[in-house]
Amino acid sequence: MASTDGKATVERKPPPESQESIRTRRLVILAFWSVAILLGLPIWWKTTTIYRAQLPLQAMLDWADGKSCRPVFPLRIALDAPSLSSNDAHNLLRTTQHAIDDLNDFSAHHLRLRLRDHFDTRNASQEVHPDVGDLPAVGTPASFTDEDEGEIALSVRLLPGVSGTLPRAELQPYSPTLDVLYAPNQIPSPSSSAAAPAPLATFIANELQKLFAEEQDMLVYLLSSSPASSTSLQAQTTQPKPLSPEAAESLAKQSTRSFKYAPTYHLTFSLFTPTAAPSDWEIEEALATHVAPLLESLSTISNFTVDTQVQLYAAFSPSIREPEYDSNRGAWTLRKEDVSGFINAAEWPLSPSIGAGPTVNFVLYVPSPSQTPLVVADGDATATSWLVPQWGSILILNPTASNQQRQQQPTTLTQDDLAPAMLTFSSHLLSLLSVPSSPPSLPLRLRTLTRVRAASLLLSASSTLGSLARLALALPGIAIPDAVADAVDETVARLDAACADLREGRFGAALRSARVAEMRVEKAFFEPSMVGQVYFPDEHKVAVYLPLLGPVAVPLLMAVVKEIKKLREGRGKKEKEGGEKKKQ
Repeated sequence: MASTDGKATVERKPPPESQESIRTRRLVILAFWSVAILLGLPIWWKTTTIYRAQLPLQAMLDWADGKSCRPVFPLRIALDAPSLSSNDAHNLLRTTQHAIDDLNDFSAHHLRLRLRDHFDTRNASQEVHPDVGDLPAVGTPASFTDEDEGEIALSVRLLPGVSGTLPRAELQPYSPTLDVLYAPNQIPSPSSSAAAPAPLATFIANELQKLFAEEQDMLVYLLSSSPASSTSLQAQTTQPKPLSPEAAESLAKQSTRSFKYAPTYHLTFSLFTPTAAPSDWEIEEALATHVAPLLESLSTISNFTVDTQVQLYAAFSPSIREPEYDSNRGAWTLRKEDVSGFINAAEWPLSPSIGAGPTVNFVLYVPSPSQTPLVVADGDATATSWLVPQWGSILILNPTASNQQRQQQPTTLTQDDLAPAMLTFSSHLLSLLSVPSSPPSLPLRLRTLTRVRAASLLLSASSTLGSLARLALALPGIAIPDAVADAVDETVARLDAACADLREGRFGAALRSARVAEMRVEKAFFEPSMVGQVYFPDEHKVAVYLPLLGPVAVPLLMAVVKEIKKLREGRGKKEKEGGEKKKQ
């Protein structure tokens, strides 16, 4: 080579690498890649793989689509006919059942009459209704047990009557019993056919249909509004007639007004007054007398806790107008549009919730003597109590006339003073819990609520199962812990038990199973580890792994690339030298 000073120079090259060095370098690169592939990659895969427990996805979707269960409600009606012979009783049962079936247009909700056995040794044929004699005793045979016949929805007692309009029906207000008074000539003859039933059979069928009409409407509304039950309705042998606009509107208002079902409700009774009196109230005695029996009746559906409080110097909410005196009514009036802002949420200690269940507030407001009596004006009508949807009830308790004349407030509200308020609060509580307004018998209404709640919980749990299955299918990267799989398995088992109990008429057991199913599937759906994975997309993983693996992977990749290039250069050089030797 020539240089700038005219002297030839020779370019020096590094000495050739020995085969031992090349082999050592390649072994080092291979060792690094072996550690990365054989050790690092399995460890990374094991530590970053998302665990997904196996879920019965198809079974879950079948429940959500209404394919696994068709809710039915067979109501057992015990027919008690102590004054009829066995043949007459069975003939009446047969003709009445045919009349009921002809009236029923909703096959999922059907009434089934059963004769009740009798063990009373008295001559029952001589007993008549209380208008002319003593009421006959009702035997409860062993055949009507929860295991064999299911729960008896209603007892129909046939009693001979001698006065008044016959036949006529009298429903017991505190017992699921319907007394039917009849004349002896109204008993259907053995020749009566199903096509032309006797008037007594038709009368009983119509009365039973009226008693359970609202329950049928509630179930039709529930099933038609639930996606999980559309298949069940289509599978009915007889399609229920559509609800009237009035019934649909009433049920829609009821669902908006009432609380969602909960295993436990917290009842808070609060006394508020803008002055220093009354400062005490006999609330424990009033609750024990007027509210505790109702809560005991509701205990088979939900549990209740009760607490009370008193707040003195409780001023109105500043968002409403001050009451105005109406000389025509002789009372201080609040406008109806101000009712929604009556509660002073900033100063009145009303907790929105205590514990896991919802809180139902009952506010008793005692106005000051200078603004007594206080009423809410709605046109020509006035009211002192109103219901707040999904919150509770408010009642204005005006002092008695004697206290109004003395312009003073009593220091203590007695049990008698609180009685009207407790009765109003009890009525509002039933409305907030979706208890139907008819029939007038409270036990019948509570049994209706049991059946409706069992159906609603079964449908709600089924819908949540479907949502969980669709979530697992849509997000393959979401973690599914074993706790979720166990909860799903228990939910499916409980739903199967609830559906079987419904078919057998064991509505209390169905409610208990559906309640557990709803709790378990809700807990599974909101599993914290699953909820966190929903907000952890794949892009986030790339952003985490690139800065970590980049500095490690680049040197290894570059070493492999250089080694491949050197290997190719070596092969090319050998081929070139071999070609030159052949030419020589």
